[in-house]
Amino acid sequence: MKTLPYAICLWGMLLTVRPVPAAEVTARLVQSDKGKEHMPPAVLWLKPLQGKADFPPSSNFTLLQKNKMFHPHLLVVPVGSTVSFPNADPFFHNVFSMFDGRRFDLGLYEAGSTRTVSFTREGISYIFCNIHPDMSAVVLSLVTPYYAIADSSNAFHIADVPDGDYELHTWVEGRRGEKPPRRVRISQGSTNLGDIETGQREEPQDHLNKFGKPYDASHSSY
Repeated sequence: MKTLPYAICLWGMLLTVRPVPAAEVTARLVQSDKGKEHMPPAVLWLKPLQGKADFPPSSNFTLLQKNKMFHPHLLVVPVGSTVSFPNADPFFHNVFSMFDGRRFDLGLYEAGSTRTVSFTREGISYIFCNIHPDMSAVVLSLVTPYYAIADSSNAFHIADVPDGDYELHTWVEGRRGEKPPRRVRISQGSTNLGDIETGQREEPQDHLNKFGKPYDASHSSY
């Protein structure tokens, strides 16, 4: 049988295949301005410096509008993904973003209807309603699956990160200036990236509507 040596060789190759070494990456969010108890939402992500990470886009993301709030407030999606914005309130909403990752204006739409947005570029999108000034959300569109949102104990955990060199990025809501990315080495086993400081808190300011003007107080009660 002429195919037998080839089959034996192929079987031998399969037996020698070993998984790519991977690590569990951890870090902790700490306050830069002492005395502040509330920790803001934060995301940490790692971008490979060699090659590309497999992070396929999806259409299974939703930012629900209910009780004049977006749910969830923070959403991380792969670049190229589509996010649905259903209106579950008994009145109109007008969702828009004029920032970074994806600029859009969904216009005015009624209760029970849904509109969608494709996040086609990497970045941070701050999202608001043009009618209700207290509504806000954040969408981070990333090119890497190696990310974590800070948990209730202010810790980051990223599992199964392949060994290699990465660019470390962090985003903390409402903090002054984005930290410059830094190079880190991830090695097999576990890698603790240490403390990630929140940065100094920005003074809260009322954001403007999609026309760059203050909100009409008479409309926000709807």
